[in-house]
Amino acid sequence: MSLPKTYLQMLSTVTEDGELKMELVEKDMPTPKSDQVLIRVEATPINPSDHGVMFGWSDMSKASSTGSGNDTVLTAPVPPQGMRVMKGRIGQALPVGNEGAGTVVAAGDSEYAQSLMGKTVAAMGGGMYGQYRAVNAMMVLPLQDGHTAKDGASCFVNPLTALCFLETMRMEGHKAIVHTAAASNLGQMLNRICQADGVDLINIVRRDEQVQMLKDMGAKYIVNSSNDSFMKDLVDAIHETGATLGFDATGGGKLASDILTAMEQAAARTPGAYSIYGSIAHKQVYLYGGLDTSPTLLTRGYGMAWGVGGWLLPNFLAKAGMEVAMRLRTRVATELKTTFASHYTDEITLAEALDAKTVARYNAKKTGEKFLIVPNKS
Repeated sequence: MSLPKTYLQMLSTVTEDGELKMELVEKDMPTPKSDQVLIRVEATPINPSDHGVMFGWSDMSKASSTGSGNDTVLTAPVPPQGMRVMKGRIGQALPVGNEGAGTVVAAGDSEYAQSLMGKTVAAMGGGMYGQYRAVNAMMVLPLQDGHTAKDGASCFVNPLTALCFLETMRMEGHKAIVHTAAASNLGQMLNRICQADGVDLINIVRRDEQVQMLKDMGAKYIVNSSNDSFMKDLVDAIHETGATLGFDATGGGKLASDILTAMEQAAARTPGAYSIYGSIAHKQVYLYGGLDTSPTLLTRGYGMAWGVGGWLLPNFLAKAGMEVAMRLRTRVATELKTTFASHYTDEITLAEALDAKTVARYNAKKTGEKFLIVPNKS
């Protein structure tokens, strides 16, 4: 199979004059090194975790696009605070797209790289918003027969994140989990995993229709943060499950603090548990997303045995080690069309992903909406 000499790659740049610019740039086709494979990218999702590199601290409410087709350019102003935060990336054209899947069309001369020729694989190597991507052969996940690139496009970020939540729980000695934005694709996967593994999961959502959706999936503990009874319902669920670990996708506001408060109030229901320093059991909430970009507010009304920290998938996998990573990746490949199935509401081209109106839709991060980029679609 003859390959084109060039391909299109989406790049994001913060300019010195305070502007974010995203565009498609023509790049020379790479030649795989000995231990690399070249993937023709056929499907790559837009995850909330991609938005940081794509948009950074720019004001996306004022974004606009010019040009058409592959010449479309998206721009947005960057406020002074954003320029200070992103000082280190000014002038750098950064490739975007955490993960994706496609067909191996060229390979280096190593035995393993050659064994992947012609196979459909998934990869998490960054720069996946392009028509082709060269990655280390050991970093790809070969898909099973009958699985398409669309099936495998979201193999890594959501599935491994959900699985690693449970790994974190076990490593740190917790027995149940509280999860926010629980009706998301990731939240649905986490429900399926917890039901299969016998782990109690408390789902925090914002709307009644999300409550019903999770009930239809078999979820047992669902609390609606929009209800007046939210804190009481959350305390009841935590008391029943004994959850002392939370994962918060919102990041900002006081939701993480509310979870810790509810954990403390649930612990206080245990006879003899009272202490002026709070309950003894450690309560932990990890912020793993930024759906709410406002400051994180902590009221500290939950004793002294608590923690709030950041949680990032690559960091956890590095800490857990290769054996754990390979075990989890094998499970993802096996259950790709069941436990870890992803559903997309929109399929768009690379050029369409730069259209300001389309950007406004996927940047809204609405629950139930997920966009898939098809890079080689004309």
